[in-house]
Amino acid sequence: MIRLEKEDGLWRVVIAREAKANSLTRDMLTELAGIAEAAGREPARALVLTGEGKVFSAGADLDEARAGLATDPVWERLSGAIAGLPCLTIAALNGTLAGGAFGMVLACDLRIAVAGAKFFYPVMKLGFLPQPSDPARLAALVGPARAKMILMAGQKIGADEALAWGLVDRIVAPDALAATVAALVADTLGATAAHAAGIKALLR
Repeated sequence: MIRLEKEDGLWRVVIAREAKANSLTRDMLTELAGIAEAAGREPARALVLTGEGKVFSAGADLDEARAGLATDPVWERLSGAIAGLPCLTIAALNGTLAGGAFGMVLACDLRIAVAGAKFFYPVMKLGFLPQPSDPARLAALVGPARAKMILMAGQKIGADEALAWGLVDRIVAPDALAATVAALVADTLGATAAHAAGIKALLR
């Protein structure tokens, strides 16, 4: 349910559970974390996360969330591995982003969303705490008040508002998502891994 495509330094990671709105199981999260860790060792020059269908991810699989997945440290392992990568990381948001799936997206360098995407993180309503690093990363992008709008007031925001807030960096038509991402990674793929890592280190 996780598909990895590698080509010339680009690692494209696809969440492929469309029938379940790309909801994430523990096994899927473990596989994603392992891929992100491997991308740092090889190293990849760019890593892109995306999903199949019209939803990026609905967050945790509901059955597994009730059984403890919602508070499992594997979420933090995944977002930490992505945040620590020396290469360019992009979340290509093919649709709605919800719940715990926020973590891996917030850990990316860039977030490109399709028009019509929605964003919500209903931890207040569901009675869970967000993953430990998510609130600070969210607040760094959108500011503390808007982070509270999402995490405490439970607001679902649309793509235009997400762009205005700084949660996403660009909105594109669904059929332009792949081409937009390809253009964004082109310079990095044309450089050495060490060059890309050096520039990213200066931006930390």
